[in-house]
Amino acid sequence: MSTAEASRFVRLRVELVVEIDDLDAVTKAALARIGDDPEMPADERAHAEGAVTEDTAEALAYLVDPFDLVSEMPGVELAQASWSSEQIDYDPDSPDWDLDEDDEDADEGEEAVN
Repeated sequence: MSTAEASRFVRLRVELVVEIDDLDAVTKAALARIGDDPEMPADERAHAEGAVTEDTAEALAYLVDPFDLVSEMPGVELAQASWSSEQIDYDPDSPDWDLDEDDEDADEGEEAVN
């Protein structure tokens, strides 16, 4: 496929594992972001505040903004984004946490389709 025929859309997959060493700071920052959103309806705001207070992973999800990741890149406009967060058990020495593992599975699946 030539450059002119190639799709202008690119799927960028990013997986992060972060360590949270100050749960209160994350929760307070998420509550501040929710409070600063003038477009959020009151009922949604109440639900969001409850969610981030009860679950640090949910608080982190409110602080991550995919638009922030690409907004300063020249020639790039965010077309769609979705993300989630969850608390996990993490052992960096475990072979289960091989970062390239998903890439190999995806490559195998793509080859099967071709």
